[in-house]
Amino acid sequence: MKRFYKLVTAEQADDGAIIRLDGRVLKTPAKAEMRLPTLALAEAIAGEWQAQQVEIRPQSMPLMQLAATSIDRVMIDPAFARTDVVRYGGTDLLSYRADEPAVLAERQAAEWQPLLDWFRDRYDVQMNVTSGIIAVTQPAELTPRLERVCDGLDAWRLTALHGATTNTGSVVIGLALLDGRLDADGAHRAALLDELYQAERWGEDAEAVARRTGLLADLQATAQFLALLRARN
Repeated sequence: MKRFYKLVTAEQADDGAIIRLDGRVLKTPAKAEMRLPTLALAEAIAGEWQAQQVEIRPQSMPLMQLAATSIDRVMIDPAFARTDVVRYGGTDLLSYRADEPAVLAERQAAEWQPLLDWFRDRYDVQMNVTSGIIAVTQPAELTPRLERVCDGLDAWRLTALHGATTNTGSVVIGLALLDGRLDADGAHRAALLDELYQAERWGEDAEAVARRTGLLADLQATAQFLALLRARN
């Protein structure tokens, strides 16, 4: 799509902050008015629109995409996000450790176990851990605990949690990012610990580097989104 506007502004409204393109209120892809919970988030998204050049490139507007997902999908039907987040609890990346090499197993224990310990203390449930290819069964209370966590989030934060969880393969990492236990770099490092070890050992692959770079950008956008939700108007 060609850029069709000149002036982008953000302003506080009675029921949330809005963005205007040449005076017209910005709408989501599903044609809902984009009403945002903080002026800071509206200003950041307005900056994404202002930065567009001759063509509008949605992939260069991650905050806009997160906000639109919140309004068009999660506010309307949060069940899909809740279901995905809860499902990842049963197969969480951090529950599956390597038997060998010893160096990788040690790194996993050093990087992942503190996160599992934090999750246990924060949410009062201990995830089980296995090694090799053996599947592990998680405690029965994990599913209802994660369901309650999701039910306690507004659509904005559930969107952020859903994206972080599905991108990293770990609800623990997703919740750690949501709670501020991890920043984007820390979440990225924890999610790609195995891959980064293999890259050290065997060398880099251009496709893998591009994928890792994309994941970091997604996590950085999610962390920024969460920070802007906390900003005071």
